[in-house]
Amino acid sequence: MMDVIPAIDMMQGKVVRLVRGDPKRAKVYEHLGDPVSLAKRWESEGARIIHVIDLDAALGLGNNTRIVEEIVHVVKVPVQVGGGIRSLNSARRLLEMGVSRVVLGSLAFEQPCAIQALLEGFGANRVVVALDNLGGEVVVHGWTASTRVTVDEAVDRFAAMGAEFFLVTCVARDGTLSGPGFESLLRVCRRDVKVIAAGGIRSLDDLVALKRLGVVGAVVGKALYEGRFSLGEALRRVEND
Repeated sequence: MMDVIPAIDMMQGKVVRLVRGDPKRAKVYEHLGDPVSLAKRWESEGARIIHVIDLDAALGLGNNTRIVEEIVHVVKVPVQVGGGIRSLNSARRLLEMGVSRVVLGSLAFEQPCAIQALLEGFGANRVVVALDNLGGEVVVHGWTASTRVTVDEAVDRFAAMGAEFFLVTCVARDGTLSGPGFESLLRVCRRDVKVIAAGGIRSLDDLVALKRLGVVGAVVGKALYEGRFSLGEALRRVEND
């Protein structure tokens, strides 16, 4: 069963979406309410897990840690959190706070030993390695810097450490409603890891195609924010198709 994972992207305490990670192209979705009320809504509509990204932290503009903590305490479903988690201590604090999974990009590539420590201390089911990719290479620091490491190389490297979950985001498609990056996703799905897809999802058909590809989860943001379909519709379609 593939999880449809609704996203909550936060900037300055508001629900926003960026286009290809560009803060200058941020759109605030005031009609959705604040991040905490949106988390409650996703839970009420059937979400089995919620994806929360702190864009301020990812871009080095501050953080929304207090809101993350509130979300974790007001919903009963698991919450996975990413964005600007740049130290082992920061990741540990989130996990000890009650976050179900931490999503780690920059930290994974700059301090691989921290990933090893988290995997050993908390287990593989609580660590997600973020493979945000542009032109086949993984990018970090809010998608502003290339690691010069390909997606395939990264999967091999972290899977060898014991990582099981990988969040694969096609940066060029993120926030564009232009469809997922099926090619890169397929390559990762062929390995013995659990793939969560993100970026570009625009329709219920996209979700069905991702399920058939073999991903374990699909993060949906803009399509839900813009009313392309509801979370309930997505959950029913994925379950029945």
